[in-house]
Amino acid sequence: MRAAALYGILGPLSLSLAMTALLATPATGRPLAAPPPAHPTAAAAAGPPAPTAVAAAPAWSGSPASAVLASPTLVVPRGGAAQARGVTVAAREAAARGITFGSCPSSEELSSDVRCGTVSVPLDYARPHGRHIRLTVSRVRASGPEARRQGALVYNPGGPGASGMTFPEYAAQDGFRKTAAVYDFVGYAPRGVGGSAPVSCRRPESFAKTPTSSPQHPSAAYLRAMRTRARAYARGCVRRTGAALRHITTLNNARDLDVLRAALGEKRLTFVGASYGTYYGAVYATLFPRHVRRMVFDSVVNPGPAQIWYRNNLDQSLAFERRWADWRRWAARHHAVYRLGTTPARVLAAYRKAAHRLARKPAGGRVGTGELQDAFVRVGYNDAYWDPSARALSAYLRGNPRPLIALAASESRNAVADENSTAVYTAVECNDAPWPRRWASWNRENTALARRAPFETWDNVAMNLPCAYWPLGHDTPMDVTARPGLPPVLLLAAERDAATPYAGAKELWRRLPGASLVTERKAGTHGLWGGPNACVNRKVDTYLLTGKTPGRTASCAPRPAPEPRPAPVPGSGKQPALPGGPGAP
Repeated sequence: MRAAALYGILGPLSLSLAMTALLATPATGRPLAAPPPAHPTAAAAAGPPAPTAVAAAPAWSGSPASAVLASPTLVVPRGGAAQARGVTVAAREAAARGITFGSCPSSEELSSDVRCGTVSVPLDYARPHGRHIRLTVSRVRASGPEARRQGALVYNPGGPGASGMTFPEYAAQDGFRKTAAVYDFVGYAPRGVGGSAPVSCRRPESFAKTPTSSPQHPSAAYLRAMRTRARAYARGCVRRTGAALRHITTLNNARDLDVLRAALGEKRLTFVGASYGTYYGAVYATLFPRHVRRMVFDSVVNPGPAQIWYRNNLDQSLAFERRWADWRRWAARHHAVYRLGTTPARVLAAYRKAAHRLARKPAGGRVGTGELQDAFVRVGYNDAYWDPSARALSAYLRGNPRPLIALAASESRNAVADENSTAVYTAVECNDAPWPRRWASWNRENTALARRAPFETWDNVAMNLPCAYWPLGHDTPMDVTARPGLPPVLLLAAERDAATPYAGAKELWRRLPGASLVTERKAGTHGLWGGPNACVNRKVDTYLLTGKTPGRTASCAPRPAPEPRPAPVPGSGKQPALPGGPGAP
């Protein structure tokens, strides 16, 4: 799908707009990933600590090479024996080098207490002494006493295509203080993302050109043009990125994570992955079960090999339709505020009226039906978008386009980051797995799906269609499963999550018999950790601090439904700050 959520606030620590991106941000509201573009993880480690005890803090001083133990039995993907040996070599060398942390590049726009460095990883793990690339890493040290320190907590917000470089800044926020007291908060940009050997498929200025069109019932001519664009985009990825493109994969993301673990001096990894981060985290757990200390999977991608990635996108389109209906019911309940209609059907009619107007005359010359769609996909990601989206739509229909332009128009300053995020998303999903090669298959299945779920289906097709014409080979998705030595892990899921439908969490829970699944009932915000649900946060804190899970399953009542916020300043078009976002109280 598209990466709409990447470009805004996704709610807790996750972002998934690129399947529509598989990505999320801490529920504080501030995105962890690069703001806008928005979708689907060497050596015999000691056994896990008792689940109720706080594990001893790994020593940071001394030789970091001690973090890489003798050589674990690795799960080897088909044809991957050389890569498995390469990971062991790369991790051992990274442990010996460590990471030299210093000032962060100004381009990262991080606070002065965050320190940055790089870790070197092989482009191709089958050739560990061949070409290397550098991944950018950020860190804030644990705020509590050294005696209580439990090591590094590494975070990934998803995507594919999102950077976690801003994660250390969450250490100063109230919702994360308990974990930040005992863990160093570590973020990084995965291969291909941001400063980590970035990939590209189009010129950013061309990629960011607006307004765009996004019909929910496309004509035959529109679909032909979509196919032409998808072919050109796939060719552009190869032309602009070259041989490195084939190595942008989930398997390599998981291997990189183990090299990062070793470079940080950690014998075992403590990791929180959101959205797509749950998938490559699960792949990591399958490849390196004895290197896992604790793992939290927040908003879970369905890891079934047959689901990666084409089927997951079909399921996602259907789930977005359900969540879109949730928003329309909510807007109808607040008709007195927004005046969009007293029933969900009338709210939908208001949205379609706006789309019809924008198709004829884009707002401010910048917001067409494509930008409208991107903006309203966000209501499927996070309840924090519900009020500003309703207000912007209402104002536009009453003659004031400024709130809609503020909500939906893309910013040229984000063009490079947005293009890069989408390029990485495309490379990972196309390289990871087989896709239908015949347009007839896409057309047949998505035409049928669009009759039930018109809101996001064809935009999801447009996002992923380059994979039908991908000129490179592809991997075979890993059969994620629990291997000997894997300690209990914690899964978080909202029942009505659109970006990562709840069935995916149940599938990973089934595949990992020792896992604990925490469900936020009757809720749909994508990304739970750090959000307003204290029940969820307590369970995450307990697990990260002690290793104790709440049992095989647990549930939490939903967060309160959003309420209309104060109106914008009359005539200014300026929207109130989203909860927890920049400028919010």
